[in-house]
Amino acid sequence: MRPNFFHVNAFTDKPFRGNPAAVLLLDSDRPDQWMQSFAADMNLSETAFVVRRDRGFGLRWCTPAVEVDLCGHATLASAHVLWEQGIVSPEESIEFHTRSGILTASRRGDGTELDFPAKPAEAIAAPDSLSEALGARTKYVGRNQFDYLTELESDRAVRDLKPDFSSLRRINARGFIVTARSDDPRYDFVSRFFAPAVGIDEDPVTGSAHCCLAPFWAAKLGKSQMLGYQASNRGGEVGVRLAGSRVFLLGHAVTLVAGNLGI
Repeated sequence: MRPNFFHVNAFTDKPFRGNPAAVLLLDSDRPDQWMQSFAADMNLSETAFVVRRDRGFGLRWCTPAVEVDLCGHATLASAHVLWEQGIVSPEESIEFHTRSGILTASRRGDGTELDFPAKPAEAIAAPDSLSEALGARTKYVGRNQFDYLTELESDRAVRDLKPDFSSLRRINARGFIVTARSDDPRYDFVSRFFAPAVGIDEDPVTGSAHCCLAPFWAAKLGKSQMLGYQASNRGGEVGVRLAGSRVFLLGHAVTLVAGNLGI
């Protein structure tokens, strides 16, 4: 039997780094509650459910707590599995039909490039509780349809951050992107991402957050192609290329486990 269940580390080329995702290849759609229960059992930041369509593949993503509208690392993991298993030829691009429209994955050398919508943030007045919940002074605060974006004074401030997750959970948002210019010359910026309201205190590497980070840093740095480092305990690299209303995310993936679903 061809494996239909996979545990993949995304936005890394090394095992036990990057962001882990479960990928489940299904013969047909499953009920919403079944998918949510499966994702809760996986207890990873995202589980991806992939179903072949007449053209391309249907793709949905669930955290242990909720279904989400956009996820980068589990999309990268799904494309990696489809190519690795020979379901799609490496020369072919993959169309995923999602709650955020059609997302395309293409091979770029030994990596994968994802074509995602840009999600720029607009500057806003920070909620009174935000700086206290993050435990840091904010240099800039913006918001897009999903998340708050906060710029801190330094790379070190981002890395040293110890937020109060219970306080963050009370602020109405999917998550909180925290960023600063990188001190490491290999990278243009660093970031971290916190989403306790959807069951993920800290996400290791967040592709969808880079749909917001790319336009933000492109405007500040005057460049459209950049490399970001998400400074979680696991850590991971995300290449970004801004092209109008689209952000192209470049990353690698490693399969840790392949097997068959027992139910």
